[in-house]
Amino acid sequence: MSGEELLRLAGSRATRHAPFGSRTTYRVGGTSFMFLDIASLDDLLELGVALSQCGLPVCSLGNGSNLLVADGEFPGVVVKLGEAFRSLVFTGDESVTVHAGAALDLPVAARRLSDQGIVGFEWAVGVPGTFGGAVVMNAGGHGGDMAASVTGVRLWSVPAARVIERTAKELQFGYRHSSVSHEEIVLDVTMQLRRGDALASKGQLKEIVRWRREHQPGGANAGSVFRNPVANSAGQLIDAAGLKGYRVGGAHVSEKHANFIQVDEGARASDVRELMAYVATTVEAVTGVRLESEVRTVGFSSEDA
Repeated sequence: MSGEELLRLAGSRATRHAPFGSRTTYRVGGTSFMFLDIASLDDLLELGVALSQCGLPVCSLGNGSNLLVADGEFPGVVVKLGEAFRSLVFTGDESVTVHAGAALDLPVAARRLSDQGIVGFEWAVGVPGTFGGAVVMNAGGHGGDMAASVTGVRLWSVPAARVIERTAKELQFGYRHSSVSHEEIVLDVTMQLRRGDALASKGQLKEIVRWRREHQPGGANAGSVFRNPVANSAGQLIDAAGLKGYRVGGAHVSEKHANFIQVDEGARASDVRELMAYVATTVEAVTGVRLESEVRTVGFSSEDA
């Protein structure tokens, strides 16, 4: 089965040569051969075999808040989950089981849970991603991460064209890492949280938002670019290497937080990728520490990626 056959079968759910990079928070990069809107699990059940057999690479797109898409056209299928994957359901008294759709924004969930006096997820109000991406990279911040509360996930396996379930242990969470592969699409997440003081929880949300505005830049960026090395800070290392403000084309290292790369209007993805490589090389030369990227890259050559 070919990509053309998948396009025919998908009908209005598929768009040819659709914007891709502009849908990320960097707002740079090219198009995709096919953009596939998945409104519900029924769509995956209907199109799953064709998606598996079309011979094209598949990329699942959430908010694109941790993604750099290459210039030009990605020769594959970008899958975007719709409204049916933005649910939030919770049950229980003291101990609360939470089911969240993969397309639901983390800050939205953090606020809704806090309003209900469900605590332990406040940290997520400062992470501009979705549950799907957050599971894939074990997103975290402000003393918390997904691994602390996730008990299981449901995934769509592209090669097998079926739903699979994985426990927290099977997810093999590590620092900004999980066992979820690029051939799997997170559908929903189950977490275990607890009841607590709603007023204190809201105060914690407010403080996280205040801290974020004070210490992190706005504009077009994808948050932290590099993982923090053990017992060190990537931002401090980049600052120590004298790279704040360093520019390549339309991309520059933020003056406010050195582990952020800011992108100007009209920049190219290649500017960001070149700047990332320069920062990593320079920091290693100056400090002896090799930084590892948190940002997922799509469409670059193996050497660039």
